Formats: sequence, structure tokens, C-alpha cells
Amino acid sequence: MGRVVRGQRKGRGSIFRSHNTTRKGAAQLRVLDFAEKHGYIKGVVRDILHDPGRGAPLASVAFKHPYRYRTVKELFIAPEGMYSGQFVYCGKKAQLAIGNTLPLSEIPEGTYICNVEGKVNDRGSFARCSGNYATVIGHNRDINRTRIRLPSGAKKVIPSNARATVGIVAGGGRTEKPMLKAGRSFHKYKVKRNCWPRVRGVAMNPVEHPHGGGNHQHIGHASTVRRDASAGKKVGLIAARRTGLLRGGSKVRD
Repeated sequence: MGRVVRGQRKGRGSIFRSHNTTRKGAAQLRVLDFAEKHGYIKGVVRDILHDPGRGAPLASVAFKHPYRYRTVKELFIAPEGMYSGQFVYCGKKAQLAIGNTLPLSEIPEGTYICNVEGKVNDRGSFARCSGNYATVIGHNRDINRTRIRLPSGAKKVIPSNARATVGIVAGGGRTEKPMLKAGRSFHKYKVKRNCWPRVRGVAMNPVEHPHGGGNHQHIGHASTVRRDASAGKKVGLIAARRTGLLRGGSKVRD
């Protein structure tokens, strides 16, 4: 075919690598230790920070080192309502309050949680974007599993000793404000990665994209493409199970 489409170029890295030099660091829960497994540990929120390229604010939390005379700073994803100077508690015996981190087994059903671990001590995997939250649906004490509803609406069963932060991630409603002008989108993606502006395939020439060329901008063939298509053809709806509008209401079962 002789064309190298955008997806192939992104695989090379090069100019498409993420812009991460200004970022504040990895936002994670504490490493699981004796204090968290059997009791709790107290920290104080030193500052609420903006992390470039991230919609949610971060909280810089200082903990006393469990064994040495020093403080250890952690970067947490800030839930809504957290403030600098607030005391936060992490551990099995911590109180159920916004900003505290507890094992799922200690969190009652119906509680809104964020920065949820998928596996024990992975330090947070789910519900980390601004305004997002997961909900505890139920506990199965016999097999030590907890069912949660993710922000997507999907249900997931995870170990009950995986941890989560109580509350909703701060910065909600961010997407409701319209961009209004190209300059705002430019700065939004400048700190993320090179993915804007995005040229449509039908606006290209036939040598640049399978959808390119022809009088009037039209694809000219079905936009679905098989899974094992060569890389230069793999654009549009890749291995689509279904296409078109989603019709009819869907029932959400607990």
C-alpha cells in the first residue's frame, strides 16, 4: 500500500512521546506496611497541587516514618473536600471519613470511593480521574471478595483487603465547561502529548490514508476493518462487533 498512517507513526515514539517533565510525580497510595495492616497511621496534608496534564488535583501528604526519625512525603489523588492542614488516616482501623484510606472490607456498602486498588498493594488503579468515583456494592466475607461499581458502570470483584480512599475525586465538572477556542485545546494537549489537532483521514490524500482522496470527502467503502489487516489499512472501526446507534434503553442490574 505504501502508506504509513498516524497509528504506525505513534508506535515509534519519537515526537509522540508523552510530555512528562513538568509533572509532580506518581500519585499513589502508601506502600502497605504493618501500621496499615493492623492499625492506622496519621498524616497531614501539606499542600494541594496542580499536576500538569492531569485534571484532578494532587495532595502532598507528610507521614512520620514508622521506624526512623524523618518524614515521608506521599502524593495522593485529592478527594473533594480535602484541604491543606487536614489530618488523614490510612489503615484498617482508620475512621470512615473523606480523605482516609481503608481496606474495602472496612468500608460499608453504598460508600463512594476513589483511587481503588485492583490487586492488594498495587497502590491505586481505578476511579482516579477528576470527578470520578466507584461505589461499594457488597461484600462476600466467605471468599474475602468485594464487588464494586466502576465509573464506567461495569461491576468488578476485587479482594476485600485491597485499599481505597473515601470520597469523590476533586475537580469534577471539568469537561462541562466548553473549550470555546483553539488556544485552550492547544495548551490542554501541550502538557499531555502530541495528539492535537487531529487531521481526519477523509481530508488526506490517498497516499496518506485509506480514507483519503476522491471528489467530496467520503470514505468510499465500509469503515470497518478486520483484526488481522496490515498496519497501513488498520483505520476506522477495527474489528467492530457492531456499528451504528445504540437503540433502546439498557437495564443496569446490581
